Amino acid sequence: MRPVKLKRLTVEECVDRYVELVRAKTTTGALSPATAEVYGRDVATFAELAGAGRVLDDLTGEDVDAVLLAFARKPDGRRSSPAGAAQSPSSQSRFRRSVSAFFKYAVLSGWVQVDPMTAATVTAKERGGLRAERRALTREQAQGLVGAAREQAVAEPGGGRRDQRTEVRDALIVLLLSTLGPRVSELVRANVEDFYTNDGVRYWRIFGKGGKTRDVPLPADVTEVLEGYLSAARPATAEKALLLSWRGRRLARGDVQAVIDRVQRRVDPSQRRSVTPHGLRHTTATHLLADAVDMDAVRRVLGHSDLATLGRYRDELPGELEVAMRAHPLLRGRGGA
Repeated sequence: MRPVKLKRLTVEECVDRYVELVRAKTTTGALSPATAEVYGRDVATFAELAGAGRVLDDLTGEDVDAVLLAFARKPDGRRSSPAGAAQSPSSQSRFRRSVSAFFKYAVLSGWVQVDPMTAATVTAKERGGLRAERRALTREQAQGLVGAAREQAVAEPGGGRRDQRTEVRDALIVLLLSTLGPRVSELVRANVEDFYTNDGVRYWRIFGKGGKTRDVPLPADVTEVLEGYLSAARPATAEKALLLSWRGRRLARGDVQAVIDRVQRRVDPSQRRSVTPHGLRHTTATHLLADAVDMDAVRRVLGHSDLATLGRYRDELPGELEVAMRAHPLLRGRGGA
């Protein structure tokens, strides 16, 4: 049930009030002092990672996911832990429980309209700590992202100097990641000369791990965006790199996430879910395999030497078992013989 009147309090204000409540419970015996101290420390860390000055009700499930993963990477400062060691799986699980309890109380107190934990995808695994529950985008989410990239590639240029506009480049990056699933290192290492045409089909010669190369044909829509980028949107420079910053330098690995996030803003909110470059690699593998594309072909697209490795990139999709049973190959074409 939603509160009658929402109190737009900052994260810091809510955490301070919650810590006071937790400490008060020790006087009644509802909580031990040690437990209260752990809860207080966890929510204080949450405020630090989420941004103390942000309004609590503005936090989304994606924001919570980012905080949980940031905590998992945070060095464990206990004396008994090796220097630089990350949080243990048990500490990560405990932190998620603390944050969940905090938001449950926030709903009851009218600090948030909806508990963002219900939209969080990062869960505590039995082994390995906090992990994103599903890395691949669903078909609808992936189509929303690809559609936004295609629209951006043909949209009228926005304001600003022509040599500083990156809309077509950003669209190309998202399309290459979503449809071919390269490693982000392979993407930023790509040079213009790595793209060639054979019998009317555009190929990308990808230089992968261990010095191995693979030649992957581009879908027609991706080829169209690539041609538009090379002919009109890529800065005129002697630099060999395919993807350039507006200053004419090779794009860095760390820039790719920001590109994806910019294109995501064009996606309808009902289809939008944050995703990393590696998540788009999972998306490519998942949907090619879900559509019964030959496993060896998928292996070659992704650049794996062993078919068994594909299991790590194949994520479960909601409703896929029902779809498989509706389209069972042994029950197709039922009719008169």
